[in-house]
Amino acid sequence: MTDSNVGAPAPSELSSAFVRLRNAEFPWTAEATYLNNASIGPLPERTRGVIDAFTAKRTAPYQLPDKELQAVLAAGRHAAARLINADVGEIALATNTSFGLNVAATSLPIEPGETVLVCDKEFPANVYPWLRLRERGIDVELAPVSAEGWPSEGYLLERLRDSRVRVLAVSHVQFANGYRADLDRLGEACRANGTYLVVDAIQALGQVPLDVRRTPVDILACGAQKWLLSPWGSGFVYVRRELVPTLEPVMAGWFSFEGTDDFSRLTEYNTTFLADARRFEAGTLPFQDVAGMAESIGMLLEFGVDRIAAYLRDLRQPLLDAAADGAISVCSPLDEEHCSSIVCVKTENVAESYHALKRAGVVGALREGSIRLSPHCYNTVEELERVVEILRGG
Repeated sequence: MTDSNVGAPAPSELSSAFVRLRNAEFPWTAEATYLNNASIGPLPERTRGVIDAFTAKRTAPYQLPDKELQAVLAAGRHAAARLINADVGEIALATNTSFGLNVAATSLPIEPGETVLVCDKEFPANVYPWLRLRERGIDVELAPVSAEGWPSEGYLLERLRDSRVRVLAVSHVQFANGYRADLDRLGEACRANGTYLVVDAIQALGQVPLDVRRTPVDILACGAQKWLLSPWGSGFVYVRRELVPTLEPVMAGWFSFEGTDDFSRLTEYNTTFLADARRFEAGTLPFQDVAGMAESIGMLLEFGVDRIAAYLRDLRQPLLDAAADGAISVCSPLDEEHCSSIVCVKTENVAESYHALKRAGVVGALREGSIRLSPHCYNTVEELERVVEILRGG
């Protein structure tokens, strides 16, 4: 099981715990209502402290011996593994989601005439690496979406009966509408068809629990700067352990090979890739960003992502109530199977409502014709009630 707490506290106790977290780690929330976590997640105070301390040592690098630097990277891998219940050997550190998706697109054994299935309306990071495969004679199909712009899982499941479909690439949570894919169902269909499941998890991890021991994912890519409340330049790739030794990276990082952990013998070149997912890491990594990521993930795991998800479901209620009485319309799925903490809304005048929120110090985002609101564990139900008041006036 992932690091989640059994025996969750009562809602009032849970709310109090998150208020304490808000005051301690996000003191700026007294000045602004930030509901834009799907764009950029804020750094907790403890994470800023870790990065500042590291930067202070970096000004005098004799304070950073090689063993300490490698321990920073090891801690980052360990934190990512705990987050999704993976083995540490299944984790490669990365600087963004695009890196991991390119690892999948360039390393998986896909032959000319086979098909990569990608949902239309996906975030570009999960489209462009696959479209380039058309140059190799690989068919890349953009699967149609529903009238609401959500992935059509029925269509995907139907296509996953075709043995030529070699890869299904999907976001766990869609950036523009908050649709959460049923990875269990899609993963089972992929297994039955011999199809690789590649997941863009940047909009999910930190707000949606995921256990890769239970959910059959082959490769997962996640930048950590959004829901994981981590620095830009931090992230990771998960590669299923049985798959790791069968894939050779297209790009060779100097630290991806056997023996390169002995810095006194670097010119005794050994062209054998490391046996674990570190073979996919691309050279020197941003140590300070990885240190920050490990700290932020550790904080989230203290609470448990399952508890965070429950808290965030409660935060949506003012928006749902307003939609029920016709004050706004919600463009995101509301059913338990596919909802997430991203809630997109519309009013009679979306642009004016967006600017009214902005004038009131509420930060959201305009995406695909709606106002995207993405609260996290530092937000409160009172903030969402205030948002509803502003939207009713718009």
